[in-house]
Amino acid sequence: MLALLCMIYLHLLDDYKIQGWLADGKNKYWWQKNCPNKKYSKDYIIALLEHSFMNTFFVHIPVYLFLYNNINILAISVMIGTIFHAIVDDLKANKYKINLIQDQMLHIIYIIVIWFIFK
Repeated sequence: MLALLCMIYLHLLDDYKIQGWLADGKNKYWWQKNCPNKKYSKDYIIALLEHSFMNTFFVHIPVYLFLYNNINILAISVMIGTIFHAIVDDLKANKYKINLIQDQMLHIIYIIVIWFIFK
């Protein structure tokens, strides 16, 4: 249970406190407003992927420390989690298909699923 609480805490810490510029950079409208040159029109994608990887990596630290330390399996889990996180955040930040509540619920459900898989 401590691992799960740590996973949720690290998700919140990273998503709201640590991200810094990536929180803006993952939004394509930030790029349109601040860098209207069309050559930057897809740069939000790398910021979105970096944000997603960073968050997913943080969430997996307690899994590695407390539950499961096979680095190969964890690397695959981090890659899958990064893609899932990027899709969810893109739906919220760029496509406006979900709101913050739905976004965070999906992230927490993902964390619980990972915890169940590795516990």
